Amino acid sequence: MIRYRLLPLFLLTMLAACTATKPVANPKLVVLGHAGSGFYTPISPINFRPPSSWRGIRRALLRGADGVEIDLQMSRDSVVMLYHDQKMQDGSTGNGCISERTAAEIKQARYRGGFPYDLIQKERPISFDTLLARFSRRPTFPLLHLDLHEDDQCLPAGHQHDRTPLLIRQIARSLARYHVAPEKVLLVTQEGPTIRLARAAMPGVRVGLEIASDEFAFGLKVAKTENVRTVVLDADRVTPEQSAQAHAAGLTVVVFGGRSPKDLRRILKTQPDEIEVDNVKRLLQMQGRGGK
Repeated sequence: MIRYRLLPLFLLTMLAACTATKPVANPKLVVLGHAGSGFYTPISPINFRPPSSWRGIRRALLRGADGVEIDLQMSRDSVVMLYHDQKMQDGSTGNGCISERTAAEIKQARYRGGFPYDLIQKERPISFDTLLARFSRRPTFPLLHLDLHEDDQCLPAGHQHDRTPLLIRQIARSLARYHVAPEKVLLVTQEGPTIRLARAAMPGVRVGLEIASDEFAFGLKVAKTENVRTVVLDADRVTPEQSAQAHAAGLTVVVFGGRSPKDLRRILKTQPDEIEVDNVKRLLQMQGRGGK
């Protein structure tokens, strides 16, 4: 008899445990594909699409993402290109830094991810203008997080950021050319001077400061000094305490990364406002938004 009396208590305990581990859906959470659909993965989910490639971007949007985060660099002839790695041989059939190659040379290279990914994908890098042109034909222009790869290690020591002002100007021209609404864009940088350059060139465009987790206290001070309203944190290291401190300072918190359900549950506990995620489908399902 006692055994049956304990059954309701047991069921309530199990229900509480399940509720505690299930993330609460946040209807205001903004979901973006990280580098499009993330990086090459062999399982759960299988992703053969290169980072910041058109197919990866398109796939993230088809799954229902609000937008995408992409990596931007500038070619030798000053064309803004989508490419994650600094050296072409690290992710394609090309060679040398993006800054050492013309846009035409970069576009001729094929992405390379190794076996088995290259059996499926035959992608080539595209320019920022090409992306904006394709987006402008969509019924709704998606949100864009622009991660600036401005630390050019192929330039002499002390001059790695010499081309940043031109990169900012070229991005501003492209956004104006395709009439991209400022509220659709977040520019992400790790550099204080770049924040000021971006504000001068693109009034109204949101600027986010990427902060390394081991330099969070210092980064938060920089964000306050530069009057930045958005901070960008690494999903692998972000803590609920860091997110709470940023929110207490009136900042929007963006977190990048996260693929497995376990990782996503941990990230959601930090209560970010926006996530640049490697697994769009799973995160949207966890948020009750389906995920195609």
